[in-house]
Amino acid sequence: MLIQEAFLLIASKHPKNPRFLQQFLFNLFQNANTITETSQIHTQIIINDFTQRNFIIVKLLQSYISAGYLHQAHQTFAQINNPSVTSWNQIIRGFSGTDTPRESVHLFDEMLVSGKVPDEYTYSFVITACARGKLLRLGEKFHGRVLAAGFCSNLFVQTSLVNLYSVAVVENARKVFDEMPERNVITWNTLVAGYVKCGDIDRARKVFDEMPERNIVSWTTLVFGYAHNGECKEALSLLREMLRAHMQLDQVTLIAGLSACAEIGDLKMGRWIHSYIDKNWHLKNRNRTVRLNNALLHMYAGCGVINDAYELFKRMPLKSTVSWTTMISGFAKQGRGNDALTVFKWMENSHQNTKDDSSKPDAITMLVVLYACSHSGLVEQGHHIFKNMNKIWGIEPKIEHYGCMVDLLSRAGLLEEARNLVETMPMEPNDAIWGALLGGCRIHKNVNLAFQIAQKLGNLNLDDDKASAYLVLLSNVYAGAKRWKDVADMREKMVELALEKDSWKKLGADR
Repeated sequence: MLIQEAFLLIASKHPKNPRFLQQFLFNLFQNANTITETSQIHTQIIINDFTQRNFIIVKLLQSYISAGYLHQAHQTFAQINNPSVTSWNQIIRGFSGTDTPRESVHLFDEMLVSGKVPDEYTYSFVITACARGKLLRLGEKFHGRVLAAGFCSNLFVQTSLVNLYSVAVVENARKVFDEMPERNVITWNTLVAGYVKCGDIDRARKVFDEMPERNIVSWTTLVFGYAHNGECKEALSLLREMLRAHMQLDQVTLIAGLSACAEIGDLKMGRWIHSYIDKNWHLKNRNRTVRLNNALLHMYAGCGVINDAYELFKRMPLKSTVSWTTMISGFAKQGRGNDALTVFKWMENSHQNTKDDSSKPDAITMLVVLYACSHSGLVEQGHHIFKNMNKIWGIEPKIEHYGCMVDLLSRAGLLEEARNLVETMPMEPNDAIWGALLGGCRIHKNVNLAFQIAQKLGNLNLDDDKASAYLVLLSNVYAGAKRWKDVADMREKMVELALEKDSWKKLGADR
């Protein structure tokens, strides 16, 4: 109500000066930090009949789009009788960053039909939309328009083109980059990101090292790239280098660093990052996001300090499905099946009490719960969870879930039940399913069933590595039953056939 009162006060002092009132409303946008304030300003624009004043409507569109209220922005835009190029640019920009970027292209076409001539910003925004939607052919068409319109040397347009081509063909992005007479840090970052996306982390690092200027995005992109490509030591080394360069770590960098710590078990660095977060988030008076807490949870669980992970988990004010699943998985990998089931039960109760989807199990949650049951011998609990997956949670079991159940039953010695489950699956069993059953045969020394499974595996096109693993496993089954001649035959077959893919088929004929 403060905006309305302020405007009424100004309007009473300047009743015959619409320009002054427009400027006053324009200035109000500078301090409009909430959607409520933006809506109040919009109300005054309508009341005072300023809805066709493009310069103030552009500001209104910017405010709605920045706040994430694209629907309101689009409705406002649709009511403009003769939108300016700047108004068109704002609405095209708005859709370019959404999950429906093709709408930006449709708006561009409407702009042409209306008789307006696109400028360099229009092309920059619509090319960005093509990059986001991976619309390479359309992007190439706009590249041609850029050349025809004479914007080929514009910094913003060329940066958008680098971004477009880096999504699909990074070498084309490099070509545009090399032809640019002028570059800024955004352009360099875009090329680094392009190499990271295609997995060429060495080229990304080379571009990074050549940058005349770096910002937080430059460092974060490369740290994330190293972590995502499994080069975790390099990710953490770069993070330390980033600190020596007096760069403040943002959430994306911290999450990438914590992920790297989890992968290589670097608990010392993980704890240091945790203390850095506690100190800096407190100084900035910010609350840790769920994503950041999840990364910390994953780090502690990945480093094997499951009790620390659980203490953190219990203190988390907000939990997502990822939070619950990570905690269950952590207990499962430590062989603490009952603790995993306790967290799962807590998750179920939380969802039933709140009906909040953030605590609703998904297919991955079910997989790690079944894994926990399998590795802790909790047969009855596993049966119950598997049976209720679809009935209670609407999750159709996939082959991975069946694999966990086969593994659970096989480990428990319920080999016939496991075999019946395999034979009644709604999908064709793969080698992992038969391998789980074969593992049970090794534990419980069931040679006859193991031989039958070997014949089943012989019908699959296994690569050499998998064939080798199963031949070794079958050899172990024979060794457990003290059938030494069969063990020798298996070893001889591995040597003679050099692990050829048809070795399993020949196995059946030899017996």
